[in-house]
Amino acid sequence: MHGFLNIDKPAGMTSHDVVARVRRLVGRGVKVGHAGTLDPAATGVLPVALGHATRLIEYLGDVRKGYRGLVRLGVITRTDDAEGEVVTTAPVPPLSPELIADAVSSLRGAIMQVPPMYSALHHQGQRLYDLARAGKTLELEARPVQIDALVWELAGPDSLRINVICGKGTYIRALARDIGAALGCGAHLAALQRTFVGPFLLGDAVALADLQADPGRLALALIPPEAALAGWPTVRLDAEGAQRARNGLPVALDDTPGDHAYAYDEAGTLLAVLRREGEAWRPEKVFLASPARA
Repeated sequence: MHGFLNIDKPAGMTSHDVVARVRRLVGRGVKVGHAGTLDPAATGVLPVALGHATRLIEYLGDVRKGYRGLVRLGVITRTDDAEGEVVTTAPVPPLSPELIADAVSSLRGAIMQVPPMYSALHHQGQRLYDLARAGKTLELEARPVQIDALVWELAGPDSLRINVICGKGTYIRALARDIGAALGCGAHLAALQRTFVGPFLLGDAVALADLQADPGRLALALIPPEAALAGWPTVRLDAEGAQRARNGLPVALDDTPGDHAYAYDEAGTLLAVLRREGEAWRPEKVFLASPARA
């Protein structure tokens, strides 16, 4: 069994919990992994890879992601979300469109973002959240992230609803925190839903509970592994080229753009991920067995 499941992660489960549930559904002989961790309180798109598709997870690291969030103003929490202890509160200023627009204007494009202390990032071999739970606080360095879109609307006298499209490494919790800081009252992320991860869309996602209730739906929900490579050039190799790729040898491709492509063999089976090396293309990953859908 090889491919992706586009899971609509429910609140209250870790991404690892979802992988464990899927592993029980597909059996111990199938490798399972996920792309793009979601916090336990968050919901929405969680691509789960099975079999050969686990080798393609890394290529989803650079795709754009979409989020829908609720920002609660005037309340700062220790974790920058609703799960954490309240640290301080402050009055929320009268919210005008001009005030909010000015506050978020510097949070679009290529920005520097300080990650939350409660995060899975490492510091000297330890997870930040472990250090935070031990009562340690660090001065974290800002990291570059890309915010392609940040659209807001009022959701009440002390709340904003935001829609975000961003690149890898972006923390929406940190974005909510920084919006509150810009408004002078502080804020935290009260709710979060991921709406897409590259080609995996929320409207196409399947509920984990539905798969557990009817495991027969799993084969129907399985998406081909190459979905992770959406937008890449594709080629079909002849018998000689396919054999070279299987042996890890470079192949010649005419008029193929970009630095990466993926190749099918003559039978239309996903064969390899190829990387350009000068005038040739070298196999970066080779799939020797036929990736049956189920």
